[in-house]
Amino acid sequence: MTNRATLLWLIFLISLLSCTTNQACLTVSPSSSQFFKDDFVSLSCEENDSSAGWTLRRNTSKRQRIQCGDGWGKPAGSSCNISYIDPLETGVYWCESREGAISNMVNLTVSGGSVILQSPVLPVMEGDDVTLLCQTKTTPSNLPAAFYKDGSLIRKQPTGHMTIQHVNRSDEGLYKCEISGHGESPSSWITVTGRPATTTNSGLLPSVTPLLHFDFTLMRYLVVFFPYFISTIHMLSLYRRRATGNDLPVSMVKPQSTQAGDRLDHDYDDVTIEHHF
Repeated sequence: MTNRATLLWLIFLISLLSCTTNQACLTVSPSSSQFFKDDFVSLSCEENDSSAGWTLRRNTSKRQRIQCGDGWGKPAGSSCNISYIDPLETGVYWCESREGAISNMVNLTVSGGSVILQSPVLPVMEGDDVTLLCQTKTTPSNLPAAFYKDGSLIRKQPTGHMTIQHVNRSDEGLYKCEISGHGESPSSWITVTGRPATTTNSGLLPSVTPLLHFDFTLMRYLVVFFPYFISTIHMLSLYRRRATGNDLPVSMVKPQSTQAGDRLDHDYDDVTIEHHF
């Protein structure tokens, strides 16, 4: 590998580590994947590095990769507020940095009807409890409701909400609800993720995952040894040019006249000349 290729590869690794350790997480308030028409919605990029310049973007059926403030929403730092959300704003939302790194993506559904299903907008972990709420726009939220998963009836709840205890991967799917006399909600997908595998240190502290440990180890070695590595390559390059070029070897004896001149110069260097006027 050439010196230039090695340097470019190391720079790439450093930039890659910077991207993976400086991500943002998109959050939605109120925390729901469905909204009524004209609801207020706030989206925020919870960021580890404010200098990355995270902004909100979205894809809808009409336009793609549109930044907050470009015809939709009002930017507020790393957040975006939508005062009166519209069914046409149903789509995928995410945070994006100036360098092109992206956060998690969330699907928001805006209903022009009278029933929505309040469900988690972010993935839920295995073992957690998840509560689904069937809500109408104008009446109390405790009306009896029927809940469906992948088109099949799960159960009917007299209070309009259903709790799934200790969710697992089999609970992942497309959910909706229905309130008699009001209609049914749109469908939303609920994602279930596994808990990260960790080992304990003396039963107290979880250890970092191998990938995270590798990232920090590699970053530490790059920071510590990178200057020495570059200096070594530079010295080797100079040695090769000196050894293969027209320059004389360092060990070659100087011509006699040069040595005599050097001695003469050295003698003059040791003499202090005083001028008396």
